[in-house]
Parts: sequence; C-alpha cells; structure tokens
Amino acid sequence: MSTILAIESSCDDTSASVCRDGKILSNYIANQTVHEKYGGVIPELASRAHMQNIVPVVDVALREADVTLHDIDAIAFTEAPGLIGSLLVGSGFAKSLALALNKPLIAVHHMQAHVLANLISEQQPAFPFLCLTVSGGHTQIVIANRASDLKVIGETLDDAAGEAFDKSAKMLGLPYPGGPMIDKYAQEGDPMKFKFAEPQIAGLDFSFSGLKTSILYFLQKQMKENEHFIQENLVDLCASVQYTIINILLKKYKKAALQTGIKDLCIAGGVSANSGLRKGFEEMCKQNGWRSFIPAFEYCTDNAAMIAIAAYYKYSERDFSPLSVTASARANW
Repeated sequence: MSTILAIESSCDDTSASVCRDGKILSNYIANQTVHEKYGGVIPELASRAHMQNIVPVVDVALREADVTLHDIDAIAFTEAPGLIGSLLVGSGFAKSLALALNKPLIAVHHMQAHVLANLISEQQPAFPFLCLTVSGGHTQIVIANRASDLKVIGETLDDAAGEAFDKSAKMLGLPYPGGPMIDKYAQEGDPMKFKFAEPQIAGLDFSFSGLKTSILYFLQKQMKENEHFIQENLVDLCASVQYTIINILLKKYKKAALQTGIKDLCIAGGVSANSGLRKGFEEMCKQNGWRSFIPAFEYCTDNAAMIAIAAYYKYSERDFSPLSVTASARANW
C-alpha cells in the first residue's frame, strides 16, 4: 500500500496530486495568467509564480485527498524536461519535504508521465501499447512494453505539433494560448478550403518547421492581395491548419501501428485535448480494428496526477532517487 504526493512544475502550471495504490485522490492545478499579455511563457515570471503557488497548491491537494503529510509514503516530482527555473522550484520543494519527513524521493520524467496518464482510468490499454504524445515542446511515438520500459520510436526532428498550432494561431492574430483557439474556430470551418505543404520525412519521425513556413508564405501572399483575408477566412483557415497538422500526426501513427502490429493505441499530452485529434484518432482506430485510449481532459495538459501515477509504478519497484538528484531542462529517456 502506498500514498504518494506528487508535484508538477515543468512549465507554467503548479500542480499537486495525491495517489493511493494507483488511484488518484486529488489533482489540483494553479494556472498562471500573467503570460497571456506576452503571447508566451516568460520563464522568470513562471518560476516566481511557482514559488508563490506551491505551498497553497500542495495544501489544497492534501485536503481534497483527506490526508496529511504524515500519511504520505513518498514524494514525487518532475525531474525533466522543462523550464529549469520552474523545475528547480518543484524539485527543491519535493527534496526538502522528503528530507524533513524522512520519506523516499521519486524523480519522474515529464514525457514518460504523459504516456502513463493513460493508466489512470479504469479502462486501460494492455502492454505493450503505443502512445502518440503531443505537446507544445514534444511530438513522439512511444512503445510502452511496461510502465518502466518505454521506448521512443519516432519523434519530431525540429518543431513540435503543439508549437505548430500556437505559432499558426499567432500568424492568424489569435491570442495566446492559440492552440485551443484554432480548435474552437476550426469546428465552424471547412478543413479542405486551403492546402498547406506536408513534410515528406522517412520513417516514423515528424517535422513541422516546413508547415509553419508554408502557412506563413501563404498568408503573406494573400494579405498582399486582400488585407482583410485572414478576418474574412478565419474559421476556414483554422480548420485547414488543424486538419493538416492532425493528418501529419495520424499518418505516422498509423504507420507505426502497422509496423509494430500493436493494437492498443493511446494519445497523450496537451494537444491530445484537441477535439479534432481526438475524433480523428478514434476514427482511425475504429477503421483498423484497434482499441483507442485517451486520458480525461484534466490529465492531458500538464498535471501532477500523471506524475503521481508514474511514481506509483516506480514505488512498486522501489525505484527511488537520492536527494542529490538534480532537475534538468532537457533529459534523455
């Protein structure tokens, strides 16, 4: 039996979660709205906000789970990757708490936790399963042989799909964060109205830098002819951009499934909250006789519950970290 307190602070959300024997008892998130006026996350402001938020966030998570610090068997935290200042706040707090309570410390890889978020619900994929993990900073196809054996078989060579969404939204004049705004407007538009270049990358890797350039040049050309082009075609532009990004993602994912023969498929990461991706993914799985799994919305974006579930499996194998463990902005699996 284990009760784990987990802390997530890799970017601009401060989150804490309590997990008991693989069941999430609480998952509290404090968002930072300060970044909206800058059109992106400001690392220094993010780390300062984490310092302000982390104590009350942990307090709320404990109270919602109806546990005290003395009931906790281990402290987990996001080790990497992420913004180094943000990571240091979470790791420093977790290490201090583990030392004060004399409890084991569990360091968790953020992207591995996104994959394992699919194990939170009662309906879970069977090992081995595939996971397409899509976020603002990463795009990966992962084979999960078991919770402690995750292997990346495809990833982006340059920009991530989430960044492609956000940068496209910025070109269209949409406010930050732009990805959800594209999803909102896309539901009213024609996804086939405009065509954008899709990368021709061999294997299972992705590339989105060329797509962003294609969108940029297209908009510049159209704006020269009609300065109101974006406003007049916003919903169709959003639908076309979203369709192209999702098509790139699912083509590779289908290829990976066919190559591996794995029939339990998952998606994860912040972009897995996109309604177009969720619908397209489920349709692809249905057409090919594969089982599809998607975390609940609250477990798609950065959250401590996914850190907690990853820590639960590490705890079962007594995979603990020394207090000397250090956070890292970038880390290999």
